[in-house]
Amino acid sequence: MRRKTFLLLAGILPLPAIPCGAEDWPRWRGPEGNGISKETGWRPEAVAAAKPRWKASLGNGHSGVAVAGGRVFTMGNQGGNDIVYCFDEATGKELWRHSYPCDPGNYPGPRATPVVDGDRVFTLGRQGDAFCLDAKTGKVVWKANLLAGGARAPEWGLAGSPLVAGTLVLYNAGAHGVALSKAGGQKAWSSPGGTCGYATPVLFTLKGRELLAVFGAKEVALVDPKTGQKLGAFGWVTEYDVNAADPIPLEGRLFITSGYNRGCALLDVAAGLKPLWENKNLRCHFSTPVFMNGHLFGVDGNTGSGQLRCLDPRTGQPTWTQRGRFENLSAAGGKLLTIDGGGTLKVVEADPRAYKEIAQATVLPGGGTKWTAPILANGAVYCRNSGGDLVCLDVK
Repeated sequence: MRRKTFLLLAGILPLPAIPCGAEDWPRWRGPEGNGISKETGWRPEAVAAAKPRWKASLGNGHSGVAVAGGRVFTMGNQGGNDIVYCFDEATGKELWRHSYPCDPGNYPGPRATPVVDGDRVFTLGRQGDAFCLDAKTGKVVWKANLLAGGARAPEWGLAGSPLVAGTLVLYNAGAHGVALSKAGGQKAWSSPGGTCGYATPVLFTLKGRELLAVFGAKEVALVDPKTGQKLGAFGWVTEYDVNAADPIPLEGRLFITSGYNRGCALLDVAAGLKPLWENKNLRCHFSTPVFMNGHLFGVDGNTGSGQLRCLDPRTGQPTWTQRGRFENLSAAGGKLLTIDGGGTLKVVEADPRAYKEIAQATVLPGGGTKWTAPILANGAVYCRNSGGDLVCLDVK
């Protein structure tokens, strides 16, 4: 009877047009936090002629989008206020917004990407304002400020996105992180007295033990995510203390990289973060590389003059380099989604042997930096610039 009723209803009620093999993108760097979508229901070559499904104006910032449950969440800053937006995924209609006072700062606007967890969305502003909002209504569930306990903000404000881990929400603040209760926002643990970096904390498992990698201003630290205990660290000093690319776990090893000609290193976690090699072959400024097909693909060099490079993590040596003004990237279905300073979106094979471009289109012409990674979710590619132009492109 239930099956018959469903079939009758399906004949008269419109069902959402979600492509086969679709996948939400509910948090920073996607479902698994590695910058990769497993979505298959899209056509990479469609980028060349992709038409905007919808557009929005967000205000200044570099926040990416989180796509979950038929909704799109992101942030911007207008008139001295941070704004958290919720849009309908299909139409771009604004469903709600939540705003609060926040100085836009230099390179203005929020940097962190909202994180959707069930019926809640977690956000972070550059001045430490952490919110838990009802994903359906935008109503405040709880709020806290991560800098209230003595932690120092880096020069350009907090930038790492929230990371939900069990009953906690983890943040890159203080010396090596802060954890709040997911349910009520109470502080579970903290590490005051230090200055954080700009990267998002990264969870990984080694020999059955869950670990947290936190990239601070002058070191990468290993932390127990449940207690906040610092388990080890490796010093990594970069000009202006800009450690912005997330650490990447690689089967018991940890890859780190920074811009300003600092370079990269592969660290042995079990040996106490002992460096296996260190060089300047991948110098990622704001963009975090992706690991696919046994290789790292990343933007080498500071934004505005970056080149796309493939690196073999076993040796630390590049296998190919493509010059250009590359700014950021993600990956989907064995392909790289890149954007450059001119607002050109390019789809590239994640092939360790050579640069192989599949399609390209200029999707964000004009001013504004393109520091935010383009992402794929449910048959659409989302791109934004620093001025707040957001475009949703149909690539089904």
